[in-house]
Amino acid sequence: MKKNHKYIFVIGGVMSGVGKGITTSSIGTILAAKGFNVNIIKVDPYLNVDAGTMNPTEHGEVFVLNSGLETDQDMGNYERFMNRDLNNGDYMTSGMIYKHVIDKERALGFGGRCIDADTIRDEIIHRYETAARSNKSDISVIEIGGTVGDYQNIMFIEAARVLKVKNPENVLFIMVSFLPIPHKLGEMKSKPTQNAIKQLNSYGIQTDIVIARSEKPLDKKRKEKIAISCNVPAENVISAPDIESIYDVPLNFEKDKLGDHLTELLGLKNRPTNLKDWSAFARKAKNGKHTVNIAVVGKYFDTGDFVLSDAYVSVIEAIKFSAYAAGVKAKLTWLNSKHFETNPAKVKELANYDGVLVPGGFGETGIKGKLRAIEFVRGNKIPYLGLCYGMQLAVIEFARNVAGLKDANTTEIDEKSKNPVIDIMEHQRKHLAEGRYGASMRLGAYPCKLKKGTVAGFAYGETRVSERHRHRYEVNPTYIAKLEKAGLVFSGTSPDGKLMEIAELPKEKHPFFVGTQFHPEFLARPLRPHPLFTAFIKASMKKK
Repeated sequence: MKKNHKYIFVIGGVMSGVGKGITTSSIGTILAAKGFNVNIIKVDPYLNVDAGTMNPTEHGEVFVLNSGLETDQDMGNYERFMNRDLNNGDYMTSGMIYKHVIDKERALGFGGRCIDADTIRDEIIHRYETAARSNKSDISVIEIGGTVGDYQNIMFIEAARVLKVKNPENVLFIMVSFLPIPHKLGEMKSKPTQNAIKQLNSYGIQTDIVIARSEKPLDKKRKEKIAISCNVPAENVISAPDIESIYDVPLNFEKDKLGDHLTELLGLKNRPTNLKDWSAFARKAKNGKHTVNIAVVGKYFDTGDFVLSDAYVSVIEAIKFSAYAAGVKAKLTWLNSKHFETNPAKVKELANYDGVLVPGGFGETGIKGKLRAIEFVRGNKIPYLGLCYGMQLAVIEFARNVAGLKDANTTEIDEKSKNPVIDIMEHQRKHLAEGRYGASMRLGAYPCKLKKGTVAGFAYGETRVSERHRHRYEVNPTYIAKLEKAGLVFSGTSPDGKLMEIAELPKEKHPFFVGTQFHPEFLARPLRPHPLFTAFIKASMKKK
């Protein structure tokens, strides 16, 4: 780690969901645009070892790093904003910390001494410092999940306090807090934020900057109230009103010269901020004159519409990036696949869309509806993109309705299927037999060899790529020859040719019908849209 390495801790106040992740991403973007080498860390205080076994309708999307680590969806925001891949050390949970310390103690790694809360705190500090060192960064921006006052995150905040004591000139704290405007009163209230900052004070931490989230911009009176009551200079109270796009946040922060405030507080020499490319992207996001209508046929809709943006956030953003790059706006419509099961005639509504996407998922729920949707778009030549399970289901539908395997299925649904065109990977059988579900899937980045002259090969413009995976099941090799004979093309495979990575229909048979075993959405970035999503959007524009 570099001498005088700087740390910025981002902590939430009042309530969760106020935008700590976007704030952290934006701070990293601004500091990187000033030429600093920045690493971003997400701290999740839950006791799960990783995010892999969490229900997406409750916790949101599981984001996967190149290494295969399953993480919180904020890691996806960090990668998209920073336009770079993150490492394992950039993510930690309470479960990771406690498990490491207990495993070490069981192996006599502490030489028989008593381990206690201080041991946990010191391990957290060690991980903060190790992440900075491995990234060779100048500044670490660390988001502590949850809200001040949660007992779950107290050890991470305590570790930040001790780091500040040891390095008083090199650590600063940002509070992201919410200022409500009760409709009956019609007045913005700063008292909850004042109380949150005072609670952080009670932990021995003084807030340096307040990011004031609210429906409307902060007025001078509220800034002064927060400044006087919380001992924060008024110029360090940054207004963060609701805006149309999260990608405007770094630009809005720069209007208040947040980057300059940060460098001054950290004792760094100020540098000009170059957000030229980011500004161009933000303009593109608003300038599309035409709209392309995309239907997303999914299943994680059961707890209300509010979960959609969390359960499929990377897919949503990947579609947006490619649409912006193509000069159009994507209008997404969410269709619950279960509705096609209870009312099969509703599948005809897909004819009203320019393109249809089926994202990943697990289990049997809603699958019959997805298969009906895939059959309809294939038969009616509507552009289709299937991701992971969406690719497997496309293979099943093709096997049943084109290749003549009427009872084709996946063993994920029917273990006794007579024609298991999708089957569990051999090494996965042992994992499931032993009840090893966490971090045991095929995870992370793997190479994919592309066939020339195919839709996927043309979209990528390369013969070999690397993509991130998260699955246990694969196309069954026994059926590949029969599927290919019926007209399905496996345009992407593992380098040894054993695993089918991309399935498609030839251009002369369908304008765009592509399924990927991997998750291309994990590599889509604002400044680097994913080629498969871009090809899908372009095909949808032609259909329109």
